[in-house]
This record gives sequence, structure tokens and C-alpha cells, in this order.
Amino acid sequence: MAHSEALTATASPHRERFSYDDGVVRGFMFASLGWSVVGMLVGVLAALQLSDPRFNFGLEWLSFGRIRPLHTNAVIFAFAGNAIFAAVYYSSQRLLKARMFSDVLSRIHLWGWQAIIVAAALTLPFGFTQSKEYAELEWPIDIAVVFIWVVFAVNFVGTLLLRRERHLYVAIWFYIATVVAIAVLYIFNNLVMPAGWLRSYSVYAGAQDAFMQWWYGHNAVAFFLTTPFLGLMYYFLPKAAGRPVFSYRLSIVHFWSLVFLYIWAGPHHLHYTALPEWASTLGMLFSVMLWMPSWGGMINGLLTLRGAWHRVATDPVLKFFVVGITFYGMSTFEGPLLAVKSVNALSHYTDWTIAHVHAGALGWVGFMCFGMFYWLAPRLLQAPIAKPSWVAFHFWIATIGILLYIGAIYWAGLTQGLMWRAFDAEGMLQFPDFIETVTVLLPYYWIRVIGGSLYLAGAILMCVNVALTWARGPKQYEVPVYEAASLRREFEEPPIPGSSLPKGYVIDFARKLDVFAQLRWHRKYEGLPIVFTVLVAIAVLVASLGEIVPIFARKSDIARIASVEPYSPLELIGRDIYISEGCVNCHSQMIRPLRAETERYGEYSKPGEFVFDHPFLWGSRRIGPDLARTGRRIPSPLWHVRHLNFPTDTSPGSIMPPYPHLLEKELDFTQAAETMTAMKALGVPYSERDVIDAALNARAQADAIAARVVAEAGPTGVADRKMVALVAYLMRLGTDLDKPIAPPSPATPGIAAVNPPSDAEKRGGQ
Repeated sequence: MAHSEALTATASPHRERFSYDDGVVRGFMFASLGWSVVGMLVGVLAALQLSDPRFNFGLEWLSFGRIRPLHTNAVIFAFAGNAIFAAVYYSSQRLLKARMFSDVLSRIHLWGWQAIIVAAALTLPFGFTQSKEYAELEWPIDIAVVFIWVVFAVNFVGTLLLRRERHLYVAIWFYIATVVAIAVLYIFNNLVMPAGWLRSYSVYAGAQDAFMQWWYGHNAVAFFLTTPFLGLMYYFLPKAAGRPVFSYRLSIVHFWSLVFLYIWAGPHHLHYTALPEWASTLGMLFSVMLWMPSWGGMINGLLTLRGAWHRVATDPVLKFFVVGITFYGMSTFEGPLLAVKSVNALSHYTDWTIAHVHAGALGWVGFMCFGMFYWLAPRLLQAPIAKPSWVAFHFWIATIGILLYIGAIYWAGLTQGLMWRAFDAEGMLQFPDFIETVTVLLPYYWIRVIGGSLYLAGAILMCVNVALTWARGPKQYEVPVYEAASLRREFEEPPIPGSSLPKGYVIDFARKLDVFAQLRWHRKYEGLPIVFTVLVAIAVLVASLGEIVPIFARKSDIARIASVEPYSPLELIGRDIYISEGCVNCHSQMIRPLRAETERYGEYSKPGEFVFDHPFLWGSRRIGPDLARTGRRIPSPLWHVRHLNFPTDTSPGSIMPPYPHLLEKELDFTQAAETMTAMKALGVPYSERDVIDAALNARAQADAIAARVVAEAGPTGVADRKMVALVAYLMRLGTDLDKPIAPPSPATPGIAAVNPPSDAEKRGGQ
């Protein structure tokens, strides 16, 4: 490892003395440990609610749809995010032989990130969300995220420029990729049109929005939960094992192939949906290719332990690292497998995906964090671990917890997928009632609760252990002083050695290829951090644009359907309520062209049905049935009122929580004009008169629906309640394809076709 940590008492005339800022590392470590308990506790609560919905305790802000994004954001950005920053700040200073560029920027980063997490915790449970997975935070918080990320980037790049080690170690490469890629992904996926301080709409619509979301979503996993943890692996595993990294050349191949290939893989989340098939096929192909670099990293990590495997049996830190890397290998084998269309047809929307994600999150990310913190704690707190026996106990209960969790949920997911597609001997759906596929899963859901609780108990045990270690530490931390020479500007890289192949016996091209394959030329770019960063940015941008440009340029991929019209004012308000309640976390709105789905839900979904959807709401799970055609399948407003107020009234055995507050809270009809104004700015063809009359038209539709509820022997007084707007939206879903085509009018330009459409045009050209 190309760095030194030797303490010197004096500095020679040609060397400089410096110290490291470990205070910010301690801050990020404590934050990560604290938020780990919060995030996992919310996860256990969510698991309890799927086993028994009464665990929301009758509180609307604790319903599964609201706390599920709180759980994912807390685990990803609070627990894992703070761990990433702890790893980067600790290892970068030592690898670069330089204190961080600015202590002030370090503290702004530390406390600014915690403020963002608190803002997320205060907004998500109260229904303020953009509804896109891992990108739920509303626009003011997004701006804060970008600001803090820029602070982090400036601090990190500034440290690169102040370094006293010429060549960048492999961990730094992965940190650079994280800084660059997350900036690109987060900014472009979160472009929105605000409609208030805590309400906004994606600038993209329908299939294009779905593409952008999973370009971001998959690569958030790649560049927030993979590349920085690979950097962590390349630094902390050799340190803990006392062994050098197995292969420098494998590190190079691993890094560049991973950075370039990962970007393309996002569309595999959208197989058989209204996304163009070429895009999902491209995502599948690049996902399969990711096997090679991913397993290259796993092999490089595990073989770093050569000569030190005997220590794994006695060193709990190495146990955490080895199991973490093993889970990385398992997850990166399974990910490409799930990207294959035939496998995805079975797994998508099921708990199989949830098991896969948690194998990576709990196994790879969680165990790497735990191993790093147990290695860091005595060094940062300057005291031995208070309870060494607890470390091994933590390892075993966390491992058992993971196995219980993912084992039960893998089985649940496979059960779901097979039951959904099962046909009997007469060719009819064997389980036509969706609730049949829900009740059979409850035993597995209780096993998940047990497994998740064990994992949470391990995290709590670790927090207590680190707290006891901190209490034993000194009141004043010792700050070691190090010495290193500054870099010489006149330095030149030595020439690259020529080929070892005998001249005259092989062609010149083979000799050049031999020189290239040795990868010694790479060392030059390791000494040019700005050039290296630019090359990473080029790789990320070229791969991104390779998919993004065609998805927006090929208009034929999203054929317009003449009968599809924008939502009415009341339906827009209802859609906002649907988003706020987190319904998209349990229900999909995408019927795939698979026989089992069209038999169960109706005609498959077309790209042209979603051209006015900002954001898209296709969903990624089916805890409940698909809703894409619910307006056609269930046209009764009273049924929806009863179901939302108390789900088991209409669906005995349902695990959906009740929403009585929708009948209690008054509806703000003025919201319709604000929403329509934002939609109009995004290109949805509303006229000025539509906006002016929005509240009036919303009230008229609400009165009509309320009258139908009463006519069906339902309750009175729903016309001015939130319930009526949500019911209006649900009754609209899937009905556009059956509408007669209205003649064009100045008030709604571009909605209706001038000539009556053919059947093919009415179905979106498919």
C-alpha cells in the first residue's frame, strides 16, 4: 500500500509535518451508528405492519406507505452514507498523506448531512414525497443535498491537489467515481417543477420518467452502495489482514469496466413494461456483462487474504469483511440473473427482489460497515474495544438474522411469482383472487420480523459497545504528527517498459498489445488526479447519453393514443393524495403483456397511456394487486370508499392499513389550480380557462361522485373530504382506452385526433 503512517519527532528540511483530522471521522462514525438503529427499527416496524397492519397503531403517518421510504432513506443515506464519509475521510488523508483541504468544509459536510437526514425524517412520514424510489425527498431538500455534495467534492478534490503521495491508490479511484457519478445521477433525475414548498412534479413523464428513475435508481445502488464500499474494501481489508491487495492489474480492470458497464444496466428494472423493448434488452445485456467486473472485485478482495486465512477464525473484524464480500459476490451474481427477461418475468413485483436487495444491503453494505467500525473504533477513540466478546456475538446474531430474513423472503417471492402465474387444468387462473397470494405469505413475513429483529439487536449491541469504548477513551485525544516530502513539480513518469515478447518472432501489433495488457501505462494517470476525474466523468456521461438520447429522441417509441386525456382537477388532487399516502409502495400500475397478468387485470399497458403522468407511478412491488385498470374493473365509488376506510370490509384477510383520516380531513379544492399550473408548465395541454375553473370543476366532480356513493347506500358528506378525490383518481385509472374520441377543440389542443383513429392508433400503435 503506497502510504506511510510512521510518526516522526522532527522534520527534515525537505519534508513537511502534518496531522490528520480524525474528529470529522469520529463524527461520521457516531452518526452512522446512531442512524443504523433508527433505520433498522423503522424497517422492523414496516415488517411488522406487513404481518399485521394493526402495527401502524392507527396513526396515518406510521402507515407502511409512509414509513417504507423513511426506512430506505435512513438505511441508504443515513447509515450507509455516513459510513461512506467516515471511510473516505479516514482513508483518503492517509493514502494522500495530507489533511483534508478544509476543516470548515468537513464540518459543514458533517452537520449539513445530518440536517438533511432530519429533514427527510420530518417530511416523509407526513406524506411529502416525490414518490420515486431512493429519490423521494422534495425539491428544497434535493437542493440541500446537491449543495452538501458540492462541499464534499470541493473538500475531496482539494485534498487530492494537496497530496504528498504522487500516485492514487485504488480506493481513491472508487471514491472519485462515487463523487462524479452521484452528482450526475442525482441532479438529472431530480429535475422537477415545484408547485409549492413541499410539492413538485418530475419534468419527465411516463416511460421517459420511468427510464430516468431507474437509470438513477440502479446506479444509486452502483455508485452509492457499491463503488465507495469497494474503495472501503480495498483500504480496510488489507489493513485488517496485514496483506497487500492481491492484484493491481485486476484492480484496474475491475474499476474501469465496472464504472462504464454499470450505467447501462438500469432498464432491466422495466422488463415487459411500457418502456421500449430495445432499452430493456440493452439493460439486460449490460447487466449480464457486469458479472465479470463484479466478480473480479470479489476475487481480488478474497484473495487478498491469502496467507491470512487462519486469522479469519479468530478475528471478528475479518469475519465481517469475508462474509460481506461473499454477500457482494452472491448479490452481483443474482443481479444479472434477475436481469434476464425470462427470470424477471417471474421475479418482478415479488418479494424475491426484496430478498435480493436486503442480501446486498444487510450482507454486503452492513457487514462491511460493521467490520470497518470495529477496526476504526479503538484507533479513533484511542481505547481498546470495551467488550471484545460482544463483537463475535454481534457477528453471529447478525448472520443468523440475515439468513432468516432472506431465506423466508426468497421463498415468499418464489411462492408469489408461481401463484400469480398458475393456471388450472381448464386454463383458468388457479388463484384468481389476489388475497389468496397474500395470506399464504404471512408465516414467512413473521420469520422476516424475527430475522430483522436479530439484525437490529446486533446493531444496538455494537452501538453500546462503541459507546463503552468511547467512555474509556481519553478526555483529550492525542493528535499524532506525521512527516512526508512534498511532491516535486518537475517529476516525470519513467518510460513504460517494452514488450517481453521476442522481437522478430511476433508481429509489432502483438508486442504493442502485450505492452497495453500489462497496464503499466495506467500509473501515469494515477498521478494526474484532475485528468483521472475527467476520464471517469467521460465514462459516466458517454454511457448515460448512450441510452438517454435515444429514449428522448425516438418519438415513435411512445405512440400517442387519441383517447388519452389529461386528468381532471379532482383526479389530479386524488393523484397527489395517492402519492402522499405512498400507495405506489404497495401497488403497481403496469400490466405486462403476459397471459397471467392480462387474465387477472385486463389489457396490458401501453406507452401512450402515461404521457401526462408526472411522475410515473408504475411501482416496483405488488403487496396489493395492480391498479392500472381498476377504474374499469371496479367502477363503484362506494366499494372504494369502503375499501379505503376499512379494507377487510371488501377484502377479508387484507393486510392493507385502513385510511379513515381520508373521510375525516377536508379537501382543499384550491390545490387543483396550483397543480394544473405546474402541469401546464410541463407541457400538459391545459388551457388558462381550465386553470381558472379548476376548483369549480373539482367541486362539481366531487358532488357527482358523492351523489353516487349515497345512491349506492353509502355515507353522506364525502363531497368535501380527501376520500372523494382519491376515489376519483382510482376510478379514472384504465378507462381512457374505452373513451370515445372527442373532436379537437381550442381548449384542449393536441389531445384528440383530427380524423377518427384506427384501432391500432387507439391502442397506441401496438
